[in-house]
Amino acid sequence: MVEFQAPADGVPGRLSWTAGLDGPPEERLDVLHAWLVEDLPGGRVRVLTQETQLGQPAAALAGERPDPMLNGHQAWLDGLVGAASK
Repeated sequence: MVEFQAPADGVPGRLSWTAGLDGPPEERLDVLHAWLVEDLPGGRVRVLTQETQLGQPAAALAGERPDPMLNGHQAWLDGLVGAASK
């Protein structure tokens, strides 16, 4: 866990953490993932995901189409919407 800030009036909440994989250059990976959570009018909530990855595995993944990271984040957000709608 790198940071946690609860949402407040006019200030989005923020949650971020790091992860990594040590090893030789072809396996090493450093990741920072953050979620911004913002209260909106009408009882709505906006969630924004941000991620950065450094390392050869991340560079190889970035060239894949369809983008597995983008699709994975979208699936997570769709799941949040589904859970909140129940």
